[in-house]
Amino acid sequence: MKLRIVHATTYEYADPVTTSHHGVHLTPRSGDGQVCLSHDVTVSPPPRSIYERTDYFGNQARSFSLHEPHRSLRIVATSEVLRDDRRQLSLSPRSPSWEDVRDRLARDRRPDALAAYGLTFASRYVRPDGELREYALPSFPPGRPLLEAARDLTRRIHTEFKYDPGATDISTPLSEVLRQRRGVCQDFAHLEIGCLRALGLPGRYVSGYLMTTPPPGKAHVFGADASHAWASTFSPNVGWVDFDPANDVVPSDRHVTVAYGCDFGDVTPVRGVILGGARHSLRVEVDVVEVPEA
Repeated sequence: MKLRIVHATTYEYADPVTTSHHGVHLTPRSGDGQVCLSHDVTVSPPPRSIYERTDYFGNQARSFSLHEPHRSLRIVATSEVLRDDRRQLSLSPRSPSWEDVRDRLARDRRPDALAAYGLTFASRYVRPDGELREYALPSFPPGRPLLEAARDLTRRIHTEFKYDPGATDISTPLSEVLRQRRGVCQDFAHLEIGCLRALGLPGRYVSGYLMTTPPPGKAHVFGADASHAWASTFSPNVGWVDFDPANDVVPSDRHVTVAYGCDFGDVTPVRGVILGGARHSLRVEVDVVEVPEA
């Protein structure tokens, strides 16, 4: 399946911004059943230069600065991605138990295992604690295969938590999300990751997109989609396996991975520091559509 993604971010400032510095994670990754065929970022007003780099996790990042007064900033990323849904992962009971994976990663010194072990610890937005461990344990009885347990945790979060865009913001702690049982995909991804880490298991935050389908009888509306987030865990001899608690699915060809890291802070789509501007408004428009393959 070939997908075209347009991600537009627009800032409007009450007063002129004299200087601004911005970083973006908007380039889809290639690998694990996905190939980024093309990608372009346009910025208005245009900066003198845009710098590209590869971050610690292998994500493609860009940064730029503006040194002339401006009252608005618009960043538009356009990508084409080829997704392959033939990679079917088995959540077989014969896969390793979660305790076995936990113990093996603590002593395994192979590069992939070491990288996974590094994602068993606390990070800025995900701090595992006793509450998260207690919530996770019903899905992780002794001896249960890791992937089967993670799938059950994904299902429970989807069932027991309500999607509510007004309930949280990026500063809302996981303890509050757990208490009020409300949030958005970002919160649910952080929650699943926190539960995994509270048990000594690796949890990785994945930022990307999900192609949605309009309600019956409704036409596709440009820009009506949104950025999406989900979680991932690591099983030896299988690798990283994604789980989407907001939708209770194992991500497939309708999901597009942009970047991954410890949590949202590592992969924020657009971030920046400005001088001036006073109050500002933000509008984000995302469009994900299937396009014919040549």
